[in-house]
Amino acid sequence: MEGIFPYIGTVLIMVGIYALFALGLNVQWGFAGLINIGHVAFMAIGAYTMAILNLQGVPLALSILIGLALAGGVGALLTLPAIRLKADYLAILTVGFSEIVRYVALNEGWLTGGAQGLFGFDIPLGGVVPAEQYNLFLLGFVWVTVLIAFILLQRLAKSPWGRVLKSIREDEDVARVLGKNVSRYKMQAFLLGSVLASLAGMMLAFYHQYLGPGYYYPMETFYAWIIVILGGSANNLGTLLGALLLWGFLSGTRFLSPLVPLSAYTFSALRMILVGLLLIVLMLYRPQGVLGKKKELTF
Repeated sequence: MEGIFPYIGTVLIMVGIYALFALGLNVQWGFAGLINIGHVAFMAIGAYTMAILNLQGVPLALSILIGLALAGGVGALLTLPAIRLKADYLAILTVGFSEIVRYVALNEGWLTGGAQGLFGFDIPLGGVVPAEQYNLFLLGFVWVTVLIAFILLQRLAKSPWGRVLKSIREDEDVARVLGKNVSRYKMQAFLLGSVLASLAGMMLAFYHQYLGPGYYYPMETFYAWIIVILGGSANNLGTLLGALLLWGFLSGTRFLSPLVPLSAYTFSALRMILVGLLLIVLMLYRPQGVLGKKKELTF
């Protein structure tokens, strides 16, 4: 049992990080109807900015703030070329942008460390909390951050700003006729979602005390989509539940490996097939997600 508790703590850290990551996507997709297939790019931008600046001597707190601001600013600017076009153009733009970010991280070694990545940057209270207790501290730190983000997003969702986003999601022409600046609201939603993604990227970097381009494959974005779909679109509590369900499933099925006569690679692929089957069943019987409402379905 001594070995299982640290493992559970690790899983809960990952649940919190990806819940924060998916909350950002839920703002963009669930509330504003913006299809972002490159959400992982902003996780990378925030984490790399924080690490690069800190390694150059910038204090950690300031590095974090600059990383959040840069990710949010890039997210807002990225919407400009496609914000007035159909949703699929934004999807194509974001997935292409995410791959550009990953290849820059991989090839510009003078800045990002290349394939070797970056390490040696500061971590919150790294010199205060004992190393053997740091994961426990990080678990609390991550979930306090998630709780703060959740409360703020709940307030925003119930505010006039949140109601305008939903109206844009349902029919942006109606919102525009009522005098709402649709482009500005979309940009704000993308900015907020990007900031949350960058914060999740920093948390992941603090957990591993390392970051490299291998963390930012497109699959990470689809984890966020799975979480939002599982929990329910436009439902922040559902997003937290979706993160718990996904990581609970991925982590729990690892213990079945000794019982299945398959190689580690094949078994890993089988687990992802099971995730896909789980989503298919959910879409058949509860397309709105576990806690979602049918009226919140965007398309």
